[in-house]
Amino acid sequence: MHIHTFGYLHGAPPPAHITIDLRDQHISPDLRHLTALDEPVRAAVLATPSIPVLTEALTVMVLAYLAGPMAGPVTVAVGCQGGRRRPVDRTNFPGSGPHF
Repeated sequence: MHIHTFGYLHGAPPPAHITIDLRDQHISPDLRHLTALDEPVRAAVLATPSIPVLTEALTVMVLAYLAGPMAGPVTVAVGCQGGRRRPVDRTNFPGSGPHF
């Protein structure tokens, strides 16, 4: 599985089999200068109620692609406003997202 992170403010999503939109207009102003490598951002993302459900749904989708018509790796694009917080957090930390 290939995971690409991106920011909608920087252009269109990259080509992918699955694109996940994690834009959140309600991010705390205190986090704007930070990235997903900073613990306060990770804590805020993990505290978002829909993240575990979304992660599980993504896992089901990827497994369906792998069991069905896909002959090779599945490409997932995960985006937010700037691409520095939510998508990076969901793809950069062990145990934080789907791993195949």
